[in-house]
Amino acid sequence: MDLGLKGKIAVIMGGTSGVGLKAAELFLQEGAKVAICGRNNERKEKAFDNLLQFGSADSIYAATCDVTNKDDVNAFINGAAAYFDGIDILVNSAGQSVMGYFFDVSDEQWMEQIQLKYFAIIYAVKAAHPYLVKRGGGRIININATLAKEPERHMIATAATRAGLLNLSKTLSQELAADNILVNSVSLGLIRTDQWERRRMKNAPDMDPEQYYADLAKKRNIPLGRVGEAEEVASVIIFLASKQASYVSGSTIETAGALGKAL
Repeated sequence: MDLGLKGKIAVIMGGTSGVGLKAAELFLQEGAKVAICGRNNERKEKAFDNLLQFGSADSIYAATCDVTNKDDVNAFINGAAAYFDGIDILVNSAGQSVMGYFFDVSDEQWMEQIQLKYFAIIYAVKAAHPYLVKRGGGRIININATLAKEPERHMIATAATRAGLLNLSKTLSQELAADNILVNSVSLGLIRTDQWERRRMKNAPDMDPEQYYADLAKKRNIPLGRVGEAEEVASVIIFLASKQASYVSGSTIETAGALGKAL
């Protein structure tokens, strides 16, 4: 199936690991060009080298960027647009969770979550918008979590900001429709990413990884009986960016294995 992505330019905020990096791989395989960023320069360089398996060096733009810093975001997006002569797709994929009940979460952690889950998206959309308009429209895909709809009190800061992003995405889909910009969300359940790998290494470093994730899926009562993979989420991102999703906007697609409650 031709997804209509050949020659398209996809900017992925937080594309140096996890779901964002997998999405970059799939975009390149479809003939698109990709720009990725991350705060860690070493991880950025490693991601760039990894992507060379899927596309040529001139089809990849990688930069160090703190997505919570407006100046960094503007510099990255303007740089990517100048390098590729435009932007067609914006994927907001940066994020991390904070564990803690209401009185356990510090003011600083609240602000970090608000900056990362909310203002980072605002900065990126504002910076990318003129380029998307110049191309006659485009796609914005925000990576969210099932916590947005089904909060857990031990992750209150993450859940609350995720809910805000869900509302922001829906509202943007209405406002940007006049510019032919489609805005959608992909809502994650339990997905095997670098963030979960770090948790595994911290909590059960000597345990077989496959057994660890099998036990986790059982403990969380995932109906499909397993943890999801980053590539499975990336495939949904690719669909939403494709010409096959030309009338999909304001939607949230859950990639959670039928999970009925948040993590």
